[in-house]
Amino acid sequence: MEHWATIAAERRALADQLETLDDAQWATPSLCGEWTVRHVAAHLVVPNKVKLGRFLVTFAGARFNFDRANVAMTAREAQHSPQEIVADLRTHASGRFAPPGMGSIAPLTDILVHGQDIRVPLGLATDRPVDPWASSLDFVVSKKAQRGFVGKPLPPLRLAATDLDWSHGEGDEVSGPAVALTLALLGRPALLDQLTGPGAPALASWIAR
Repeated sequence: MEHWATIAAERRALADQLETLDDAQWATPSLCGEWTVRHVAAHLVVPNKVKLGRFLVTFAGARFNFDRANVAMTAREAQHSPQEIVADLRTHASGRFAPPGMGSIAPLTDILVHGQDIRVPLGLATDRPVDPWASSLDFVVSKKAQRGFVGKPLPPLRLAATDLDWSHGEGDEVSGPAVALTLALLGRPALLDQLTGPGAPALASWIAR
């Protein structure tokens, strides 16, 4: 299944919200590690803007470590003004770069999750369509996502979305909105208070490890 139309729509919707931010909001810490809102927005531009030659030079300079190269390219893009970053996000909204072997589900998950990395700490409206999160949840719990997205084995729990017809796994149940489940599985505890069930404490402990 291809997700490019949804990806483009999500990028444009996020650009519309980013356009309204003031300088303090752009400098706000995101849910994504040490990155600010500005860094996350810049990161979303990188895959479809940075040319292959420039990527290879940066990759070599990072001693062929993708994570270090990603940080370096993001830092470079973050030096542009907020207006330029928003314009680039719109210009490349229909870009179709995907990591090798991942397909469109990887950039879909990237824009959905990073959109929340920005919206949640800023208290921005998060009323985007929920249906795309079912595909991202399927991806996040797959073996393919263990490399580069989740980074460790999933906890032995039954996960159930309350706003989608979606569930996965066996064990003590954790239920809640699809967005909260996805963020938790990707190591973000920001919406844990929206998750309930006997497995919720175990999921919180798993994130903290």
